[in-house]
Amino acid sequence: MKKKVAFHNLGCKVNAYEAEAMQQQLREAGYEIVPFGDPADVCVVNTCSVTNVADKKSRQMIHRARKQNPEAVIVAAGCYVQAAGEKMLEDLSVDLIIGNNRKKELAAILDGWFADKKRMAYLADISHAGEYEDLTLTKTDEHTRAYIKVQDGCNQFCTYCIIPYTRGRVRSRRPEDVIREVEGLVRQGYQEFVLTGIHLSSYGVDLGEAASACLLDLIRQISRIEGVRRIRLGSLEPGIITEPFAVALKEIPAVCPHFHLSLQSGCDATLKRMNRRYTAEEYAEKCTLLRKTYEEPALTTDVIVGFPGETEEEFARCREFLEKISFYETHIFKYSRRRGTRAAAMPGQIPEAVKTARSQVLQALCGENRANYVRRFIGRRLEVLFEETVQVDGRIWWNGYSREYIRVLYQSDEELSNRIRTVYGKELLDGEYLAASDY
Repeated sequence: MKKKVAFHNLGCKVNAYEAEAMQQQLREAGYEIVPFGDPADVCVVNTCSVTNVADKKSRQMIHRARKQNPEAVIVAAGCYVQAAGEKMLEDLSVDLIIGNNRKKELAAILDGWFADKKRMAYLADISHAGEYEDLTLTKTDEHTRAYIKVQDGCNQFCTYCIIPYTRGRVRSRRPEDVIREVEGLVRQGYQEFVLTGIHLSSYGVDLGEAASACLLDLIRQISRIEGVRRIRLGSLEPGIITEPFAVALKEIPAVCPHFHLSLQSGCDATLKRMNRRYTAEEYAEKCTLLRKTYEEPALTTDVIVGFPGETEEEFARCREFLEKISFYETHIFKYSRRRGTRAAAMPGQIPEAVKTARSQVLQALCGENRANYVRRFIGRRLEVLFEETVQVDGRIWWNGYSREYIRVLYQSDEELSNRIRTVYGKELLDGEYLAASDY
């Protein structure tokens, strides 16, 4: 009888990719994958450590797994356990600890457990890891797009971030391995691919070439694979956006005009305390360059509000910058103090109530910016990759995404899942959806 294993993933798209790769590894080893919470012989929690809140959620899910399946082997994997180290074994809810760069050994580690039931920690010295961990997907749980992890680690050391300590230094995946994975997923019917990593802009720096050149070459190789209709890029650092880089991307038809440029603050003083390596003016120049190269590109970003020392004046400068750039989407995060980072010890920690109030101001502004961007596509032609049916405004629609990543709703009796269709924007619904028609 097959052993049953349940997974729960926390955190970013890289974590999600790795969780799927671990599931595939165990499926190929003869395990049956069941929903988290169902009776299982093994429970794997793939943890996150980006904030103290993420640490807390990781611990909660580990304890929930033990409570739901008291006789199961409980595996804690990923960033939180990498940061906590072997002292995680003091938590009797955990049987096996698997750090980053050891996840590909999950099946073998479980074989060892079932042989001798010995609680163990499998942790690499991540600060000296020089090899990319080779995890591969042959299919994914996503509806129509596949996330492809091409890079791990980060060398930036932003003052608020623990990731360089839990993920290690930059490590790039070999292009031939990426191509092989994409080719396999194309055979499964996937048409859209999102290149992702912990610090995607650094792809290739450990391969002996300039990162922009390596990343461009990888994108070109992927675009030549028959069946690849769309390529999206994960979060990019502003520094990688140069005129030659933007023009080269524009010459690759599969690349979507949708760019996520990490910002974090629109105030230079705050950026300096964060150890971000650009000014607000330099960032704005990158946005102008992309808008010069592409017609109406979707520009999205992340912003941390309430960073230590953020005065009312600094917050106002950030808000004014967001008004000026007018992003399509902005993900607003309240600063969360993270033990082990320089920012955690900085003076001027902002009260939670102030962070909440500032976050609400930016959320409202960003909602207006999103609606204004979507409205610009009313009456315009859009190429949409449809996913599934949804109910919005009391009606059933096909839901899909344009090349700009606008969420488009369209009514049809046809089966449109994983099909690309050209439609025309008609009206804005609920402040974020674009209802479309055939003309």
